[in-house]
Amino acid sequence: MQIGPLLRTVPMVPHEIAVLAFPGISPFQLSVPNLVFSADPTDDDGTRDIDDGAPYRITVCACEPGTIPTEGGGFDLVVRAGLEAFRTADTVIIPSWDPYRAVPLPVIGALRDAHRRGARIVALCLGAYVVAQSGIAEGRELTTHWRWARDLAARHRGVHVRSDVLWTDLGDIVSSAGTVAALDCCLHLVRRDLGSAAAARIAKHLVTAPHRDGTQAEFVTTPIAVADARDDIGAAMAWAGARLGEPLDLDAWADGAAMSRRTFTRRFRDRTGESPGHWLLRRRLELACTLLETTDLPIDTVADRSGLGSAASLRRHFRAELGTSPSRHREQFA
Repeated sequence: MQIGPLLRTVPMVPHEIAVLAFPGISPFQLSVPNLVFSADPTDDDGTRDIDDGAPYRITVCACEPGTIPTEGGGFDLVVRAGLEAFRTADTVIIPSWDPYRAVPLPVIGALRDAHRRGARIVALCLGAYVVAQSGIAEGRELTTHWRWARDLAARHRGVHVRSDVLWTDLGDIVSSAGTVAALDCCLHLVRRDLGSAAAARIAKHLVTAPHRDGTQAEFVTTPIAVADARDDIGAAMAWAGARLGEPLDLDAWADGAAMSRRTFTRRFRDRTGESPGHWLLRRRLELACTLLETTDLPIDTVADRSGLGSAASLRRHFRAELGTSPSRHREQFA
């Protein structure tokens, strides 16, 4: 099922999420979807007093229910549900897998069946190995941790493996990169289901960035040399982020960072995986989305306050980047 606008006054059928656990699972990877999808996206403190109206319902399941050891052997998990949870799940999440562990045939079969009936399949980090093994991503893209991308590509030559982004969303299959990118991926799913305001509330509760786009590079290719070095690009991003509604010229932006336009553009791309212009466009679109979701401002005013100029420009960018219109977005997430 698809989750529509989040309204406390309208009873909601929870979106069912099945999360696979297996022997040797990373406790962090297992906890990420539980933390994100169990938080209340309607309250600023991120907590839920009652279960009524909860947008998600999570079931942790295993190929063989029972006691399951975790990575490192410090403690065990008790998992009561089996793979039957895949049969009714709207979203199936495969946390980071052990690449040296064979994927059980029942898991492959259950995953294929879930995908065939329309469930959204999510691979967190090395969970991409399970999705690739199932065959449902043949001829398509999967994102995984940069350190294992070459190995995954060698094992599954029919899959285009990406390691240059934080996550990839194909609609029916979503995959993410390294460990912390699992948070970004799950918050992206909340944003896709419930809107940016809901994702921002959960991110605030988790004390993490509300949005790191899938096109952002997995890691900084030019790290800061010493701990107290000035982060010029980070400062430039913060400066621009506080002035989204103002005209921002690339030359002036680079001058403010004490760099030539060429050097600034190169270092910005190294840091974020994209050009300064596209980064700025996406930040403005995020602001426009928030204004559409949380205010009744006219479209012209939203376009002006988000730095996108006119209503026509706002509509054009919405269509190109988000595949929808400002009015449609407001109707869906208001």
